[in-house]
Amino acid sequence: MSDNYDDMLDLTRPQYADLPRMSMSDRAAQFSPFAALVGYDDAVDETARLTDSRLELTEDEANELNASLNRIIAALDEQPCVRVTYFVPDAKKSGGRYIEKVGTARTFNEYTNELIFTDGDAIAVEDMCAAEITEQPES
Repeated sequence: MSDNYDDMLDLTRPQYADLPRMSMSDRAAQFSPFAALVGYDDAVDETARLTDSRLELTEDEANELNASLNRIIAALDEQPCVRVTYFVPDAKKSGGRYIEKVGTARTFNEYTNELIFTDGDAIAVEDMCAAEITEQPES
């Protein structure tokens, strides 16, 4: 079978005057792998991403949070600096994560049951797991 190609084995690769020679990296790029399943890697990464589950407060923890919120509400005229730990649900899957916010409390909205900060953030009491008055943060 090699007899059929013996006349071509010694030939050099053709060169064209109007086409520049392709660099080795450009030639290699032609044979690089491609993503046959577009979005598959993103889906695997999303599945592997861990979330926390929402903790259920015990009666003692709920009472402590309630007492802390009452102290914060009583001190709202002084715009106290508070630290609140609260749950933020994940937009893509079940669970979420706990975030701590330190800021100046402005008011408490009794209708929506939210603590509102001077920067406009509002945190619902049902999402809170801890709240306390702290010292003013250093700027």
